Amino acid sequence: MASELSRASSRAQPPPGGPKVVALGGGHGLYASLSALRVVTDALTAVVTVADDGGSSGRLRRELGVLPPGDLRMALAALCGDDEWGSTWSEVVQHRFRSEGDLHGHAVGNLLIVALWELLGDPVAGLDWVGRLLGAHGRVLPMASVPLDIVAQVELDGVISTVRGQVACAQTAGRVQSVTLVPEDPPARPEAVEAVLEADWVVFGPGSWFTSVLPHLKVPELARALHRTRAQRLVTLNLAPQPGETDDFSPQQHLEVLRQHAPGLSLDVVLADAGVVDDLDALDKAAAGFGARLVMADVAATDGSPRHDPRRLASVLDEIFLQKR
Repeated sequence: MASELSRASSRAQPPPGGPKVVALGGGHGLYASLSALRVVTDALTAVVTVADDGGSSGRLRRELGVLPPGDLRMALAALCGDDEWGSTWSEVVQHRFRSEGDLHGHAVGNLLIVALWELLGDPVAGLDWVGRLLGAHGRVLPMASVPLDIVAQVELDGVISTVRGQVACAQTAGRVQSVTLVPEDPPARPEAVEAVLEADWVVFGPGSWFTSVLPHLKVPELARALHRTRAQRLVTLNLAPQPGETDDFSPQQHLEVLRQHAPGLSLDVVLADAGVVDDLDALDKAAAGFGARLVMADVAATDGSPRHDPRRLASVLDEIFLQKR
């Protein structure tokens, strides 16, 4: 079924104009960000990680040698409108087959995306076609031209070991210290680099910190663009640590890890939910270390779950973009 996030947006159509925004990430975190951003601006681009090696995406990646489509599919679903067309197609592409055969677990959208890739021979063209079919309020781009593997340094009981693969990193019993990519110097998608350089705002997070957010900074050409862009940079912090990746992480520790992976990166805004910050001074100091101002706001869902409410997040982001916060 279509996510409650897409149905909760305050308006179906973004306002005319609006800033050029690039959102970075993958999975459910990027879905939340895009569900809010698509009602704030009509100039929205998602740049999505391509390191997934589990589930339907992993099977298609291994069998056909393609980019893993799952996070790309989720981003497209998030950009669907709230009208009947958008909500229906969002449900269709997110639908997973249930069977005793080989189709079990495959998402319809993954198969559609890969079919277009095979027909057109161009990942970006295929995603653009799916976006047109869905009536997506924005564009979805892969961050790299080839599938990637995440390699993590993990500490457990004082011993450092190496874990390879997004699923393995996310499920590790240890504490992730840092991540790199294989290949080490993957080719960035030129369209993604161009979008970052031309953006007014670049938004990092929320999402799985080590496997969805930080990998963008490990694609050298994309990382250079993120450092060089004249866009303002905003980080939306997570509402809760992620088991297996950021157990017991405070909000400021997320920023400290970001600093370790991108020591020269500056930020303009750090957005955090007021209800999950225990040490406001420490977080403010961590934000100031990037040259950023800290914005505290109520952006969490009201049901107590650790997810962002798209209407609340959209309202706050709109005010930030308009320099009202």
